[in-house]
Amino acid sequence: MAWVAPRMMPILLLSRLLPRLTRADEAEIHVVLSGIPHNVTTEMDLELWAIAQHIGPDVDDLTTRYLDRNLPADVLFGLDDFLARHGHRTAGEIDVGVPRWSEDPHQVLALVENYARTGGAGHDAARRFQQCAEEAQVMATEIVSRSPNRLHARFAAFLLDRVRQLAGMRELPKYCAVLGIAAARRHLRAIGTELAGTGQIANPDDVFFLDYEELSELIEGADHRGLIADRREVHERELRRKHLPRLLLSDGTEPETLLTVEKSDGALHGTSASTGTVTGVARVVRDPAKARLEPGDILVAPSTDPGWTPLFLTASGLVMEMGGPNSHGATVAREYGIPAVVGVPDATTRIVDGQTVTVHGSAGTVEF
Repeated sequence: MAWVAPRMMPILLLSRLLPRLTRADEAEIHVVLSGIPHNVTTEMDLELWAIAQHIGPDVDDLTTRYLDRNLPADVLFGLDDFLARHGHRTAGEIDVGVPRWSEDPHQVLALVENYARTGGAGHDAARRFQQCAEEAQVMATEIVSRSPNRLHARFAAFLLDRVRQLAGMRELPKYCAVLGIAAARRHLRAIGTELAGTGQIANPDDVFFLDYEELSELIEGADHRGLIADRREVHERELRRKHLPRLLLSDGTEPETLLTVEKSDGALHGTSASTGTVTGVARVVRDPAKARLEPGDILVAPSTDPGWTPLFLTASGLVMEMGGPNSHGATVAREYGIPAVVGVPDATTRIVDGQTVTVHGSAGTVEF
């Protein structure tokens, strides 16, 4: 899919120029860019939602029931097919050392369980996405109708349609890249299994704590067990870290620690990512595999990637510590039509799980 990326750059640039070229304001363009088609990540999320709606009201112990093949046939076949096609994905998927959904389906099954429960309670994520698409078409028609002449109207209609039809394809290059990363992981883990069988390493996943040169040395007989143990210890310590700096200077200083960021005007301040205002219960999530969102909850996270986006189908708003208006979470939030504020320092520590908050997407503020 190398041909996709260079063709996407003009579309992404054009989407930024739409307000000027069509004489619409930013909020209107945000509406036009919601519910867009041909987005492999969005389609993946909605596919999982559809599977979950066939489970029925009994969603207890879903993981065990799936592993025991004790679910309705259409659900089993649907999940098997989903994992066969999308099982190369996961949260933190650009790290070759992170297990894929196909290896550990617990996160997917937790999402399905939550989807089934919320769907049974009356929430319809698929319909909400469809409403976003319908509202986008109405807004596009409104923008075109304000054109000063017929030529400009045709020009505006063409631009709005092209951006809507092609912008979703921006997910495809990474989707394909992650296929390659998952393939590399399979090969490396096969090597690790063989080395663990000969006693050269303790665990097949130990190979992910070595670079390629060190792995070659290991295959040739070198003993890197001490090096692996040291790196695993550092890795496990870093996984317990609750704060990741957005920016580091060359001397290791984190600029944000030099500033005193206080809650001002009754709100935390960040960057507007998706317009709209919503009030709901904050759910502070650091690991999407452990998340449980109810319809109307507001997702508060350090950052997100495609492995997190299935949570967006249930969330009514998004607050992120990292990222800007063009970050993955911000873009997907716009497409799902949920208000979002990003770049909010220490959001996951300053907002308490279960607290009621109001997200002002247009103003870039979070009140609580």
